[in-house]
Amino acid sequence: MKILIINGPNLNLVGKREQNIYGKMSFEEYLESISHDGVKLSVFQSNIEGEIIDALQQSTADGIILNAGGYTHTSVAIRDAVAAISVPVVEVHISNITQRESFRHESLLSPVVEGCIFGFGLKGYELAVQYFMNIK
Repeated sequence: MKILIINGPNLNLVGKREQNIYGKMSFEEYLESISHDGVKLSVFQSNIEGEIIDALQQSTADGIILNAGGYTHTSVAIRDAVAAISVPVVEVHISNITQRESFRHESLLSPVVEGCIFGFGLKGYELAVQYFMNIK
């Protein structure tokens, strides 16, 4: 099974920025700590909206874990890309977006994804992997 993780803007700074929200471990360190037999994880990170859309449209993965960062709340284009592809997508957020600033409470992606996982820190990515393992 191939799973693509797509991380959006500023997620390359996990472990460095706002450690009280995102923690002290980098995403790369976390990724090394999770592995599942028969699952090939690949990661794409971009701060550029169009590159995220291209990654979604070009994916040949069996599932996509998407943390669109701030684009979650603003990008109709990423929402439309998720709705247009046949690969199932799970939305993940490290923080509990409903406990943060009011502009983060609405996700434009949630209506077009399989499900949403937020508020469990980096563990949310592993929960999404487990979801994909259980549906295949």
